[in-house]
Amino acid sequence: MLETSFVNRNMVLLILKLLESQDMYGYQMIETLKKRSDNTFHLKAGSLYPLLHGLEEKGYVTAYEQTAAAGKPRRYYHLTDQGHGVLQEKEQAWNRYVRAVTLVLEGDVCCVRA
Repeated sequence: MLETSFVNRNMVLLILKLLESQDMYGYQMIETLKKRSDNTFHLKAGSLYPLLHGLEEKGYVTAYEQTAAAGKPRRYYHLTDQGHGVLQEKEQAWNRYVRAVTLVLEGDVCCVRA
């Protein structure tokens, strides 16, 4: 199981990435995240919705309601242009981080003293 603080710091990246390809409602995000992570991430609604509200306040996502097949309205979230930009920045930062960690774990010879 991954450390909670590590997951929380990177959850914005994951949520923005989910919304990159399609608008989603909360439960759909929770289930998609769980499925795509091979059951590693089990996000609770009590954690997701405050995160989504914060992203909405920053202008990264917008929300709208749409009636589902069962007749109950659902609140969908949509990634804004600003959100796309933030997603790109966060993905680049993540990839730099992963590369650096991989270099350390593999014991890359780039930094061996002469």
